[in-house]
Amino acid sequence: MVDEHRMLDPCDAAAMSSHPAPPLYLGFDLSTQQLKVIVVGPDLKVVAQAKVDFDADFGVKYGIRKGVHVQPSSGEVYAPVAMWMESIDLVLARLAEAMPVPMHRIAAVSGSGQQHGSVYWNADAAALLKGLDPARSIVDQLGAALAQPSSPNWQDQSTQSECDAFDAALGGRDKLAEATGSGAHHRFTGEQIMRLKRIRPDVYDATERISLISSWLASVLLGSVAPLDVADVCGMNLWDMAHQRYGEELLRLAGGGTRQDADDLRRKLGEPVLDGGACLGNVSPYFVAKYGFGAGCKVLPFTGDNPATMLALPLRPLDAIVSLGTSTTFLMNTPVYRPDGAYHFFNHPTTRGHYMFMLCYKNGGLAREKVRDELAGPDGEVEAGAAGWQSFNDAVLDTPPLGMADAGDEAKLGLYFHLRETVPNIRPGTWRFRCHADGTGLEEARGWDKAMDARAIVESQVLSMRLRSQNLVRPPRHGLPAQPRRIYLVGGGSVNPAIARVIGDVLGGADGVYKLDVGESACALGGAYKALWALERKDGESFDELMAARWQEEGSIEKVGEGFLEGTYQKYGNVLPAFEEMEKRLLAEEKQG
Repeated sequence: MVDEHRMLDPCDAAAMSSHPAPPLYLGFDLSTQQLKVIVVGPDLKVVAQAKVDFDADFGVKYGIRKGVHVQPSSGEVYAPVAMWMESIDLVLARLAEAMPVPMHRIAAVSGSGQQHGSVYWNADAAALLKGLDPARSIVDQLGAALAQPSSPNWQDQSTQSECDAFDAALGGRDKLAEATGSGAHHRFTGEQIMRLKRIRPDVYDATERISLISSWLASVLLGSVAPLDVADVCGMNLWDMAHQRYGEELLRLAGGGTRQDADDLRRKLGEPVLDGGACLGNVSPYFVAKYGFGAGCKVLPFTGDNPATMLALPLRPLDAIVSLGTSTTFLMNTPVYRPDGAYHFFNHPTTRGHYMFMLCYKNGGLAREKVRDELAGPDGEVEAGAAGWQSFNDAVLDTPPLGMADAGDEAKLGLYFHLRETVPNIRPGTWRFRCHADGTGLEEARGWDKAMDARAIVESQVLSMRLRSQNLVRPPRHGLPAQPRRIYLVGGGSVNPAIARVIGDVLGGADGVYKLDVGESACALGGAYKALWALERKDGESFDELMAARWQEEGSIEKVGEGFLEGTYQKYGNVLPAFEEMEKRLLAEEKQG
């Protein structure tokens, strides 16, 4: 276990003073399909980066597709932890080759992991972590430290009965959201733990400690089991937001029903670290000997990928981030806690008293790819890859908003769920509706041209964001309707001009739509910035203050859309009630069925 005195000591500049050259900071991101690392200097500029692609590098060996295994019969989606172990060695070897300066210049390490996944350590883990031999690989040594070889993925859908129990535990879904920041979701760790204890009690009993993916990665680098992070712990339905501690009743529910069960689960989880900039200790000697890290390199708490995304740039009030990866997420930094069962509030990863508002959709990039692949190219054949995206983008940009080419045309609305969605909790399928321009007269449509599907899937994803965030935004300046000030795009889809255009059309963005130049590595970048802040912050200096003082927009972001368009923005606002009604009808049909 991490020594509590060391864990809570603030970071100091000791690691920097031993280097005559400016220190560097390393950020990790263990996502669904890749492990990425990025190195930055004190000026926030990127020095080097490297990545491992799980399918390309390990797909054959581990039999995964898009980073995971899927069991349709049970709804389980999971990843082999051994693959991540191999990836750590591989990505650091690639980084060492890419670094223009020695690795010992890295003064501190932080990062992120895909949220809600969990790793189950056995009783041998502490000794194995501490005694890693640099002459051997990580996977050859830590494979024996696991009570279970796999980690549930955020796409997992196997915990419906557990979700029902969590939603009922405190008197309803909204009560659970009020207490923990979220209603129950299949992927949340509390529900996953409850199911594991039910179906695999032997594995649960053999589990000495439970890590989230973020703290698992930190543990490997630290050489001991790292504590959970103040923001990532909120993705469990176990954290009492009002009192900033585990909820006793929820621990009891997940752990087996008794007070002793709750105490046992609390011990397995360990107490989170509440300072996002706390030093956990020095990097494991394994990485010093094998990759040239300095012995004084500090390990900071690792957070979830969504909180880390918020740290990739200095967000001002009313700024929003849209992450366009395998899943799609909408993020805002807010001091206001207004929970609802339809979305999430997490602790901010660095700023006490602030929260991260998040919408998370399973049907992000994979659903868009499915519609892309159903489009025919000029020769009538299905196109994939770059050619397929060009056809998709042409279809989006050639189709008017909501498919309304002329006055009097009906608006076209759709839902495209490749997977069971969480917001709202609707089964897989495709649904198409029509309504009048004012949002009245909603009825199911028989179908339309495939080109309309390309526009409609992007519109549907962004309309859901607008519907659920409308109570958190306000007019950015006099004379404008309520909307975000700026919208920043990150993730693989951030490079797509058609998607950027629709996001601006629907969400607005009075000062435009922008993408980060390292938009596909935003989570790793956020981790590197978090490490920098931890070591270089002055007394009382917040993360946002430090970032604002050093951030230079030129060369860091690129404007990719105008954002708010008078008239177009109002058209989408007029059909929001119809969009909400469409979701309610489908939910009602599913309950009746």
